[in-house]
Amino acid sequence: MSQSRTYDCVVVGAGIVGAACAMHLARDGFSVTIVDERGVATGTTAAGMGHIVVMDDSDAQFALTEYSQRLWDEFALTLPADCDHENCGTIWVAADGEELAEARRKHDFYKTRGVRSEMLDEKTLREAEPNLREGLAGGLLVPGDSVVYQPRAAAEFVDDAIRNGAETIFGRRVVMVTNGGIEFENGDRINAGNVVVAAGIGSCDLVAGVRIRRKKGHLVITERYPDFVSHQIVELGYLKSAHSSALDSVAFNVQPRATEQVLIGSSRQYDIDDPAVDYEILGRMTRRAFEYMPALANLAAVRVWTGFRPATDDNLPLIGRHPEMPNVFLAAGHEGLGITTSAGTAAIIADLIAGHEPAIDASPYDPARIF
Repeated sequence: MSQSRTYDCVVVGAGIVGAACAMHLARDGFSVTIVDERGVATGTTAAGMGHIVVMDDSDAQFALTEYSQRLWDEFALTLPADCDHENCGTIWVAADGEELAEARRKHDFYKTRGVRSEMLDEKTLREAEPNLREGLAGGLLVPGDSVVYQPRAAAEFVDDAIRNGAETIFGRRVVMVTNGGIEFENGDRINAGNVVVAAGIGSCDLVAGVRIRRKKGHLVITERYPDFVSHQIVELGYLKSAHSSALDSVAFNVQPRATEQVLIGSSRQYDIDDPAVDYEILGRMTRRAFEYMPALANLAAVRVWTGFRPATDDNLPLIGRHPEMPNVFLAAGHEGLGITTSAGTAAIIADLIAGHEPAIDASPYDPARIF
């Protein structure tokens, strides 16, 4: 079994989370190598929507998403233009009085925590997004949210790490993670003072005891239609469907792209391995979108694809030190918030490895809770 040089840190996984971890660690002066069987942003990252959003399902989720969004806003100052970072804001759409009450609850939650938001009635909602149907109760505008073209952003994070001395190993499969490094399929090893496992769903195969479930999703992107939609728009019913643990679900979710295309979602199916398009669920998803935005039915779609979100049982990611292998750190299980929370996750991991106190309380994400 051959041995290679020893690194301070090996990052397993070059999706948006692993790429951000590698960038932070390299900037902090650690010797870093990034390892991925397929390359940069080829898994869940490539299949997502790129929404950078503050969420409020729990205090822990809010803390991580709000911290991450602040870091993304700093990154945006230096990101290349082709990363397509745009501060479009999010509109949470309320279809009825019950959902409007939920919008008010979110508004109050954000207000008490310093996040700007604005209640919209039916008239101001239609003024903000004229292609929404009439008769919706209103909504909540969160102007600080943004979108990014996440595959390109992940590549930029890797390039940033390389500029700070990091190395990459692509096209080789890791089969084992130990407290002292990693082992490849052919038996070769890389020694490391610290191993960061950011392999999404694949983290389960590398670290015993990690439970991450697949949530399959579908997305559709259209031809170019200038000014068709201006904000990320999400139905408030999305929050119910996102956390359903057993049933297939769909929800209205559209996003404006810098290319003037419209990205349409979303769907969720648990524990399905087949990446093929499920036309029954795709039909449900698009019909749901047409209910909120009827003119979408007149747009031409150019591509449909699927991806798999890595979900934990408690809807919080695993971020931190493995309780039985002190040199192994987990950064996985981000479900549909991996783009947003990649920034905060990476900062927490880098702080823990450097022996610093993270900027936010990292205990809710501690992997020890699942072992």
